Parts: sequence; structure tokens; C-alpha cells
Amino acid sequence: MANAAKKRIVVKIGSNVLTREDGKLDVTRMSALVDQVAWLRGQDYEVILVSSGAVASGRGELHTQQHLDSVEQRQLFSAIGQVKLMGLYYDLFREHGICIGQVLTMKENFSSRQEYLNQRACISVMLENGVIPIVNENDTVSITELMFTDNDELSGLIAAMMDADTLVILSNIDGIYNGSPSDPDSRVIEIVEPESDLADYIQTEKSGFGRGGMLTKCSIARKVAEEGIRVIIANGKRENILIQLAEEPENVVHSEFIPSDRNTSQMKKWLAHSGSFAKGVVRINDRAVKALHEKKQAVSLLFVGVDSVEGDFEEGDIISIRDCHDNEIAVGRSSFDAGEAQALIGKHNQKPLVHYDYLCMS
Repeated sequence: MANAAKKRIVVKIGSNVLTREDGKLDVTRMSALVDQVAWLRGQDYEVILVSSGAVASGRGELHTQQHLDSVEQRQLFSAIGQVKLMGLYYDLFREHGICIGQVLTMKENFSSRQEYLNQRACISVMLENGVIPIVNENDTVSITELMFTDNDELSGLIAAMMDADTLVILSNIDGIYNGSPSDPDSRVIEIVEPESDLADYIQTEKSGFGRGGMLTKCSIARKVAEEGIRVIIANGKRENILIQLAEEPENVVHSEFIPSDRNTSQMKKWLAHSGSFAKGVVRINDRAVKALHEKKQAVSLLFVGVDSVEGDFEEGDIISIRDCHDNEIAVGRSSFDAGEAQALIGKHNQKPLVHYDYLCMS
């Protein structure tokens, strides 16, 4: 964080950071983090918060006598808790003379390029006017299968969308360990290079009050780092963690994903996170797979390399590009609708099904 060029950072505060052992909101911790964000503002950082805690906040306000399933609980507690959470943020930031704004979003809001740009414009105008955006998923209307994996995924999308220099994911452990965090012999992996393999280290269990785990964090962190954004995973319960990461990162334990040096366009950043929005599947032959993996030149997906087209998609929709073994090779924005694409399978001298500028390798 100390060497951030743009000084625009996204800070994701996880459920396990903002909740006590009884599952209720930890207001003391929340206040300490607000003080640190205010300090960052004083050091000319632009800060975007992605904050969990709405459900925990609501859980402490209401004791229902009815039996509710998990979706009903999340909807009820988040509806109540979002009001309380933002009220607390409002009061805490007001003590520093800082104005905040709320951004509630859903996964489907990122599936349309226009909605994506609308969200980007909204957060941009807030930053331009000195307002700290506080982003959270709208749990009151989100359906389970259409939800983000957790706010780690959301924070990665926001960091990419807003061209952040750094994404800081605050969890309740110090970083990625080379074993179980509960094992005294395990150590934090401090530096993660772009091509390093962490598959043998990552713990798959989910953590207390959040929906995701370290596997999700690592997957998101790697994808965001590949887009040229530094990613830090650190312990949000350590005193002054954000200030330490900014002033003396070498003295605080954390994991840092080194960003790639590629210059990724805004379009490709959107596409990189759009695989789950695909409206159709295009299967390609081995020659097309080899061509798309060619790193020496920009390659579009031509119809001559297409074996089959599945799904009902329109021109401009996201499609998944797969090989004959059903491995996803890339995602892209289709230049044709499904019917037109079906009719042009295998043909030469046609406009590309997906132009290089609208193609992102998986």
C-alpha cells in the first residue's frame, strides 16, 4: 500500500472482522476501522469500502418466534441490519467530517455492460465529491443461486471496475497459510507471485459468520492481481492494520499478491468477472484453442474454429468459450445472436464471432 501510485484502494471488511463471538456486531472494532479509513483519507487515499455486517447487525435487533429458513433469515436480518449498519457508519465518519454514501448492488447488476458502467459512474461521482462509497450486496432481494460467493467476490469486481491500485481483504486471520491456521507449525505465505500454485495450501472450510473461505479469497485475489491490481489479505482484528499496511508493511504479517504488469482494458476487466453471466456456450476445435492461446498476437474467435453453439443469446451477450473436453478457455461478448451463430458454424471469411477486444482468456 505504501507504494500505491494512484492511491485508490478498495477495503473489504469481512463478517468475521465485524462480528463478536455471539454473532452480533462489534461496534468497537467498527469504530477503530473507521478511524483508520479517516487516517487514510488524510494521507490522500481514495477509499471505497465493501462492508459486510448487515445480517449480524440485524440479528442483534430482533428475536423472531417464527421458524425461518436461511434465505428468509438473511432477508429479514439484512433489511433491519442495513439501516443500523449505515447509521453507525454515518455517525462514526461524521466525527471525522467525512460524508458517506451507500451502494447496494446485486450480481446481476454486473451482467449488463450498461448497468456496470452506471455503477462505475455512480461511485466515481461520489469519489470526485469527497464521499466514501460503502458497498454491500442487497441481501434483501438476492436469491441464493444469483448471489455473490461472498463480499470477497464483490470487492474484486469493485476493485477492477474502479481501476483501484490496491484491494485489501480484511479477514480474521493473518493471510494465507502453508497449512491449517490452527497448526502452530503453519506460516503465512507473505508473497504470492503471479504464476505460483497455492492448491496444496489453501484450506477449504468456510469461516464462522461469512459465506466464503480462504479458497474464495485466493481465487478472487489471483484474478484481480492478474488485472494489474495489488491484493493484500490481512487480519482486520489487528490494531491499526490499515495504517501499518500503509506505513510499515514489512512489520505486519500479511499475504500480498503481486500484480501482473499487463495493461488490462476496462472492457476486459468486466469480462474477466463475467463467466457466471454467460447466456450460451460455444465449443471450439483444437486449432482454435491453440490460436487463442497464442501470446504473440491478438486473436479473435472465428467461425471456422467453432464446432457447436448452445443456448439462446443475443448480440452483445456474454458467452462461454469451451474446448471439446468442456474446459472453459475464455469468455467473450458475442457479435451475433445464437441463430446467426448457428448458421455460420465452420464458415470462412466471416466477421469474428468474438472480436479480440471483447475476449478474455480464463
